[in-house]
Amino acid sequence: MRRLVALLAALIGLHLLLLAIHPRGAGLATAAGVGTRVGIVLDVGGRGDRSFNDGAYAGGERAERELGAHVRFIEPGDGSEREAGLRLLSAEGVDLVIGVGFIFSDDLTALAREYPRRAFAGLDFALAVDAAGHVIPPPGNLAAFRFREEEGSYLVGALAGLTARARGATRVGFVGGMDIPLIHKFEAGYRAGVHRVCADCEVLAGYAGATPEAFRNPERGKELALSQYQAGAAVIYQAAGATGLGVFEAARQTGGLVIGTDADQADQAPGQVLTSMVKRIDVATYDVIRDVRNGTFHGGVYSLGLADGGIGYVYDARNRPLIPDSVHAIIEGLRAEIVDGRIAVPTGP
Repeated sequence: MRRLVALLAALIGLHLLLLAIHPRGAGLATAAGVGTRVGIVLDVGGRGDRSFNDGAYAGGERAERELGAHVRFIEPGDGSEREAGLRLLSAEGVDLVIGVGFIFSDDLTALAREYPRRAFAGLDFALAVDAAGHVIPPPGNLAAFRFREEEGSYLVGALAGLTARARGATRVGFVGGMDIPLIHKFEAGYRAGVHRVCADCEVLAGYAGATPEAFRNPERGKELALSQYQAGAAVIYQAAGATGLGVFEAARQTGGLVIGTDADQADQAPGQVLTSMVKRIDVATYDVIRDVRNGTFHGGVYSLGLADGGIGYVYDARNRPLIPDSVHAIIEGLRAEIVDGRIAVPTGP
């Protein structure tokens, strides 16, 4: 009896000891396995922007369906909540922490250094530079996804210019969210594409603001768009997150043409969305979750553009009536030139 009691006591002690052990850095320590735990902190504006955040959400949902991943989404309110959300997920020991949007870059970098055995990913990651202007590589456990938005913007700019010219107009519009270098890439590519096919076209540009709130102000987006339509813009390209919903409202009100961004936004103004510049946030989200699940995750900088399918534009049954075959052929020709390196698309003024 004493031996039995001693054995039971030893087993109970071993069980309690195992319960007290929490594996460090499950994200990098666990190889292939079903049930990968993922935490995703969404960008300003949250779900329902029909754009950037919804793309990341779709990628997470797909990973749940196809990979058996367990994905937790957090929608922060302000800056402190954003950092707290990332820190909470890191402390809970999820296998992968994803921050959606450039605004998470500094927090992700700090947490990746604090939790070197955890996997992190940033979508639209903003690379830091030193005093000499040299890029500072992200920590080795952080995948920094960047997109060459200027390439897709060039194509939709050319489409806007050709459409304006066909309608006897010489003005097109651009509505950006926050006035920052990232959105300047959209505008720069768009301007270059417009002027490639319509040298005398004028691009009317406006930004919703200088803080992250500029990405969730539909009223300001509508105000800017109405002003541009009234000034003669035949087409307006919006790159403004949830603020862009106001641009679509202005298009519906005026009957003007509009170009969406990040995702196919044809539903926002049926029959009036000329195209959408697609940024495959959903694919990047799904792929990095898959890599962690399969044990093939690697940190580093990933640049996605037209050549690898990270950037594109919508051309399907819904917008084909707005785009003549001859115009589509020109856009595809420009696409091939960009992919081949024959066109160097600008990224800023």
